[in-house]
Amino acid sequence: MSSYLVRPAQDGDAESIAAVHAQSSHAAYESVAPASSQSLPMPKRIAFWRDAIEYGEPLLQVAQDGSRLIGFVGYDRSRDPKSRPTTGEIWALYVEPDHWNGGAGLALWDAAREGLIEEGCTEVTMWIPLCNERAIRFAELAGFKREINTAKTALIGGVKLEEIRLKRKLE
Repeated sequence: MSSYLVRPAQDGDAESIAAVHAQSSHAAYESVAPASSQSLPMPKRIAFWRDAIEYGEPLLQVAQDGSRLIGFVGYDRSRDPKSRPTTGEIWALYVEPDHWNGGAGLALWDAAREGLIEEGCTEVTMWIPLCNERAIRFAELAGFKREINTAKTALIGGVKLEEIRLKRKLE
């Protein structure tokens, strides 16, 4: 049982979500991308997450430790061309580095899985840069399998990184 409260994102959460996104991205990619190249200006980052909360694209759940927001997950239908309408996608899953390995990521994944099932999805995908071994290990422990022939180059924080898609069935 997780000690984290997971709930739908609310209007006032955009700034905290943006801060978690920036902090976690920096920690995850500091070895491959300098901090200066990773940072979307904070006002743009906040605006992006404010719009996501307002329009529900992606759907957002947040994790709290006490009253402090420490992680979030964004999920919705797959954005991949030619994917089936029953395929969902984890668009983003970020947790403050101080809370890595503490169960917050699992609690957020569980909330996204339940939400996708409620939306009628039967499988889910997520794209992860190959250099993010921690995220790949997390996804594989959650039952995702690598789709080897899906590798593509993505621009993340101004740096080109190879990503791979992972997929699993939803139960």
